[in-house]
Amino acid sequence: MKRQAHTTSGLRFHPLTPEQWPDLEQLFGTRGACGGCWCMTWRLKRADFERQKGAANKRAFQTIIASEKPAGILAYHGREPVGWCAVAPRQDYHRLSGSRILRPTDDRPVWSVTCLFVARRYRRNGLSCELICAAVKYACERGAKIVEGYPIEPRTSNIPDVFAWTGFASSFRSAGFEEVARRSPTRPMMRIVVSNSCRLG
Repeated sequence: MKRQAHTTSGLRFHPLTPEQWPDLEQLFGTRGACGGCWCMTWRLKRADFERQKGAANKRAFQTIIASEKPAGILAYHGREPVGWCAVAPRQDYHRLSGSRILRPTDDRPVWSVTCLFVARRYRRNGLSCELICAAVKYACERGAKIVEGYPIEPRTSNIPDVFAWTGFASSFRSAGFEEVARRSPTRPMMRIVVSNSCRLG
């Protein structure tokens, strides 16, 4: 099936494919977005993640992309990659299954939005919300009925960006998500139900 790019407010959104891998490298930079993560935090046990930090994580994520498994959405401004949102079936994120705070609320199959990364000069202008909406549409087109997010709801407004990589609850609310559980004061679990037509509902 041919993958289509989506355009919202002058931005373009495209699923990450092997062809777009150089764009992700450009966006993430040499540090792999944050400390050698390369978006593998939720996919590995903690010990494995720490051992693979950096180049090994990069190779592991590139292998996933080469397999064409669902991984996420890139945002572009013109030809420049400016944002990333990771989304895939929850079972692909092995570390979530061991989380006390983020354990499943029921046995319904869900897709999970696990990470957002926005280029510095595009932050705090609503791009995260648009990325989340694009990720929901992407998941729905691949059969998702429910999409979850695990954002933070900080007690202060001056939280460093590095601590907000799962997104802010306000961005998810703006994208139509509703809170379904909160096992930590600052970590709500949020969901959106999508219809067969991939419209929010």
